[in-house]
Amino acid sequence: VPWARIGHARDWACEGVARLRDAGFVTAALALADDALSIADTRLKAADKLALVLGTEGDGLAASTIAACDWTVRIPMHHGVDSLNVAAASAVAFWETRREG
Repeated sequence: VPWARIGHARDWACEGVARLRDAGFVTAALALADDALSIADTRLKAADKLALVLGTEGDGLAASTIAACDWTVRIPMHHGVDSLNVAAASAVAFWETRREG
């Protein structure tokens, strides 16, 4: 899975998301939000170039980063489970958004 770090941690929303859009990516922030799309939403697989944006364990993504992304996406979980660590979340997200064929 190709990955990259763009900019510095403090300026991600200002610099990184805009650079991804300029390169033709649709951006999806993984965050626990009531209005977020499910990771299984077909629009994610349909994107020609999708960039998944993940935050740190514990703090997650800054509100400004989430707001700068095209979509907010969540991984549906069993009642009572509040979140996954970033390694598990990225594995699930990469699997669910893979393009088959």
